[in-house]
Amino acid sequence: MGDLIADSHGLIQVRGARENNLQDVSVDIPKRRLSVFTGVSGSGKSSLVFGTIAAESQRLINETYTAFIQSFMPNVGRPDVDALRNLSAAIVVDQERMGANSRSTVGTATDAYTMLRIVFSRLGDPYVGTSGAFSFNLPEGMCLECEGMGRVSAVDVDELVDKSLSLNEGAITVPGFAVDSWYWQSLALAGFVNPKVRLADYTEQEWQDFLYKPATKVKVGTTNMTYEGLVTKVQRLYLTKDRESMQANIRAFVDRAVTFTTCGLCDGTRLNQEALASKIDGRNIAECSSMQINELAEFLKGVTDESVAPMLHTLRETLDSLVEIGLGYLSLNRESGTLSGGEAQRVKMVRHLGSSLTDVTYVFDEPTIGLHPHDIQRMNDLLLRLRDKGNTVLVVEHKPEVIAVADHVVDLGPGAGSNGGQICYAGDLAGLRESGTLTGRYLDHKIKLRDNVRQPKGQLSITGAKLHNLKDVSVDIPLGVLTVVTGVAGSGKSSLIHGSVSTRKDVSVADQSPIRGARRSNPATYTGLLDPIRTAFAKANGVKPALFSANSEGACPKCKGIGLVYTDLAMMAGVASVCEDCAGKRFTPKVLEYKLNGKDISEVLAMSVTEAREFFTTGPAKAILARLVDVGLGYLGLGQPLTTLSGGERQRLKLAIYMGEKASTYVLDEPTTGLHLADVDQLLGLLDRLVDDGNTVIVIEHHQAVMAHADWIIDLGPGAGHDGGRVVFTGTPEQLITTSDSLTARHLKDYVA
Repeated sequence: MGDLIADSHGLIQVRGARENNLQDVSVDIPKRRLSVFTGVSGSGKSSLVFGTIAAESQRLINETYTAFIQSFMPNVGRPDVDALRNLSAAIVVDQERMGANSRSTVGTATDAYTMLRIVFSRLGDPYVGTSGAFSFNLPEGMCLECEGMGRVSAVDVDELVDKSLSLNEGAITVPGFAVDSWYWQSLALAGFVNPKVRLADYTEQEWQDFLYKPATKVKVGTTNMTYEGLVTKVQRLYLTKDRESMQANIRAFVDRAVTFTTCGLCDGTRLNQEALASKIDGRNIAECSSMQINELAEFLKGVTDESVAPMLHTLRETLDSLVEIGLGYLSLNRESGTLSGGEAQRVKMVRHLGSSLTDVTYVFDEPTIGLHPHDIQRMNDLLLRLRDKGNTVLVVEHKPEVIAVADHVVDLGPGAGSNGGQICYAGDLAGLRESGTLTGRYLDHKIKLRDNVRQPKGQLSITGAKLHNLKDVSVDIPLGVLTVVTGVAGSGKSSLIHGSVSTRKDVSVADQSPIRGARRSNPATYTGLLDPIRTAFAKANGVKPALFSANSEGACPKCKGIGLVYTDLAMMAGVASVCEDCAGKRFTPKVLEYKLNGKDISEVLAMSVTEAREFFTTGPAKAILARLVDVGLGYLGLGQPLTTLSGGERQRLKLAIYMGEKASTYVLDEPTTGLHLADVDQLLGLLDRLVDDGNTVIVIEHHQAVMAHADWIIDLGPGAGHDGGRVVFTGTPEQLITTSDSLTARHLKDYVA
């Protein structure tokens, strides 16, 4: 009996899990082992691993804090599960991009820059003060000209106004400044300029007041207002915000109207002259921060002062860890917001590599994203090292190379959404191969090279590309074919394509960046699908379309159309509860009385894309739904909040929209992210259809199946960072494996062998 109890303590026991689409799942997961969770997109992997196991572990830990402390922590509700036994503390290492704040860098995010500042404050010559004197985020260290940003902005006035018009005629072209808007009134009615006069006819004083006057209190009629010049207001409204937090139209305006130039005083280093004057072995802290991390690690080996030996040891360990997991090509001054999801996840991992904690549950979300096949082995070594320290490692992953090193595999499915949420297999790798599940069947599935590659219909030329680590690259991208751009992480793929192709006319870029919009946004609103749905409901019932929007007249007044009520419990943690008035349906009872083919609006929004396609068989709704199915998102709910979508799902959602706009060139950035091996076939079929319809498709990708299926390959390298930035091969996939010896060529050769 004692042995049975000991055995059960070695298992995480899940009983009756029903989170999201999980269908009363019960499963045992061995502790202190590496378990990989597989299954198609939407099968329930994340709901089991993140939404149930990790969520409950973190909730239980949070409950050990006082109510006062809990009030400052995010509220985590108890997952829908009958029982969870033998949990250990869970550390989630996810792909959420790191904050886009331009003051956050790789150095600040890993504490490496903090340690470097301390080293310079002790050893720097001449001595300039404490570690704060080397911080670009503190007044004592920052360059006062650019306030520690490293760049200064200038506004192109011609992009703000049309001088041939008066204010009454709509001379201001800035978003949010339309005639009669509040911002427009504060400029036009304050008495400094005549709104009827063309801007070109302003006096010098009027022009200065109109553009540059600082904030001034004025009275317009009986209303007190604050007047400030247009440029002054634009700088305050838009230039003090992070670009990534802006709405798309404002971001496009800022990109057009504002030029950022390197600060002339600090030369982009962000620091004041005193900090830059202090050096160790001839280098200042800015020069150290701009080095590649692998080079900085070498440099610091020559610094041996005993007074900072413990700090130097910890700093070197951090830098070595970054090199070890394939990020040696980054620099400490690289802005966090520019890292890809995969890079951000690996930067977060560094915190855990040297940890003394054991018997922890580490939870990873597709850690191989953004990794070339060459780098996946390093990632596997890291996962195994964490396991061998006595930890439980849970990994959601699709790559066969990672599944191959698992001690235990849990396969969910058989399908997605309501067709998933079941355990199809749990056991070792050999058993998975014999199981007959979709994952088992596809483990050894390989895409063959094309028998006949398509012939290009012209070329798109890139000349002298120098962005980031690109070394004056010139290359021709063939038109009318499927081109795959490859190379190890940091070789310059994104710099080449996003820097030289994405900005061109008639190019649609579908990437994995977050979709703007809070919890109110969903696939129906984002794709424009809600408009024909509302129109259909309105027409069938003889009422206004606005009634069928949860953001408009039809919204439940208590929860304002969100379906949840958020309650602040002061000293206790706040809670989100289902709205009692609408039972989470988001609409008023009156609206729910209106039906379309027997369904009310909340029932329609609860449908999956696939279900909705059978419900809406004509018109614009049918076309939008068909495109969503084409890109592999048939399992998504129409009313599912966009905040729940993965990077790969966001990319495919954008692609579905762009397919309706008929661009001539499509750029996709790692579209296999989050895709099951079986879904990759469907993606390749979609890319083929886009090309066969006369489009050019350019894909940045590491997946060998996509490389093998390409008409043309552009391989960058040979390494990362300073060791990359060159085109090492262009040609067909067959030419790559027969004539090249690049890292990509070797792995593709092994794949197709």
